[in-house]
Amino acid sequence: MTAIIEPAPPESSSARGGGEHKGLKGGAIGLLSNTVIAIASVAPAYSLAAALGFVVGYVGLQSPIVMLLAFVPMMFVAVGYSQLNRVVPDCGTTFTWGTKAFGPTVGWMGGWGIIAADVIVMANLAQIAGQYMFQLFGAYGLAGDKWWTLLAGVIWIVAMTWICYIGIEISARIQYGLLAVELTMLLVLSFTALGKVYGGSAGRQAIHPAWSWFDPFHASFSSLTLGLLTAIFIYWGWDTAVSINEETKDRHKTPGRAAVISTVVLLVTYVLVTTSAQAFAGVGSKGIGLNNSDNSGDVLSVLGGSVFGTSGFGWFLAKLLVLMVLSSAAASTLTTILPTARTTLSMSVYKSIPARFSRVHGRYLTPTWSTVGMGLLSIAFYVVMTVISKSVLGDTISSLGLMIAFYYGLTGFTCAWWFRKEALRSTGGFLAKFLLPLLGGLMLFAFMIYGMQQFWAPSYGATSWTLPFSPHWHIGGVFLTGVGAILLGLILMVVYRFVNPPFFKGQTLTRDTPVLVPEPDAQDIALTHF
Repeated sequence: MTAIIEPAPPESSSARGGGEHKGLKGGAIGLLSNTVIAIASVAPAYSLAAALGFVVGYVGLQSPIVMLLAFVPMMFVAVGYSQLNRVVPDCGTTFTWGTKAFGPTVGWMGGWGIIAADVIVMANLAQIAGQYMFQLFGAYGLAGDKWWTLLAGVIWIVAMTWICYIGIEISARIQYGLLAVELTMLLVLSFTALGKVYGGSAGRQAIHPAWSWFDPFHASFSSLTLGLLTAIFIYWGWDTAVSINEETKDRHKTPGRAAVISTVVLLVTYVLVTTSAQAFAGVGSKGIGLNNSDNSGDVLSVLGGSVFGTSGFGWFLAKLLVLMVLSSAAASTLTTILPTARTTLSMSVYKSIPARFSRVHGRYLTPTWSTVGMGLLSIAFYVVMTVISKSVLGDTISSLGLMIAFYYGLTGFTCAWWFRKEALRSTGGFLAKFLLPLLGGLMLFAFMIYGMQQFWAPSYGATSWTLPFSPHWHIGGVFLTGVGAILLGLILMVVYRFVNPPFFKGQTLTRDTPVLVPEPDAQDIALTHF
């Protein structure tokens, strides 16, 4: 059964400053669960499997420093998320904050940025999940067939959507087991690889780690920037911790802390795995080399067989590594649906998209239309990308960097603008509320603009398009996917502005509008079943 939230009684509205509850289950998870969900949303194993080869392709041996540098804007923006969440703990995050700070147009596009990025990455997640499901059972032929992989990926999205539908607490409990396997296997892989490198049994392609790997000046500016734009993708996702703020205990502080903690954990994990993988496999374009284009979309499964071996206990560990990436994709699929459903829920409650997306299940207290809609839209996009793209993984990863830089950077600017009048009251406040978020936003927008210029060329990505009005103009598929998604959001916003204008006239959400959050006891919410 589904439910529609009714307006709160007059006396409740008066006490809370007016408005209606969103209907989510307040206080459902704590700091540990929130942090686990944040890290699981990033899916470090899946992200490394899908993106490490592309980073190496851009910067070669400088991959470890790229992982370190990509952390900087992410941490700066995470601090901004934490500060904004303290004053406005709304599950709409960038949408709500952007609207209150800059107005409905900026806020709507910020919300769309979250939606578009999450839909695009679902195609990538489904592709990885489909391939690894077949690899786990030794069906390598099916893993290499795009239609069988498509079928498995669609089934995967359906299953993960159902789990998100039946409750955030169930999703959180599943994450504990999935993340434990994931982080443990990444550590085992890293230390085993380094042990073989220093023990002399890693093979001729192995190279000992050097401090020069952490010198950014050994790479060109162009290569470094494109590497950073790709590395930003593998840090992306920790903002799920803030998107579920209304279901978290101490919603003003816990989500922000979880976001910052998760980025630090990711930094340590990525630098360790990248350094050890590069030391063991090298950056060559042959065999297990990380720059081998045949392996660029799935470096961990290739690396696992070489590091652990193919017989005895090594075979078991190699299979466990495949299971790890599969579980990582599962965790990320779950935690990709969660924030998107809550963003559209918030947008609908404030009347910026159709009202049906604000429906909440009477028993599970989860978004209904928003959750199912996310699943269906993801399936549609995945099917289309499979049909038209030569490489779903390559094109979606690169274009995702543009979308992530867009809405993360926008959030950094929002934080700096929001606290601009109080930033000079203390040194700590100036750094946390103004300077760091502003720098994070500037860096991310710089990466995005440069990436747009580079990705316009058809040589970037596996797919290119010829413009219908000029057969001599070819556009890279990466540019079309990323920038096209932003332009589609602008079109949808203009259309909805005419269909339902109250939001865009500032009648439903302003700087002074109370945040609509659930009461601690969600059972008190008035619901109408149908």
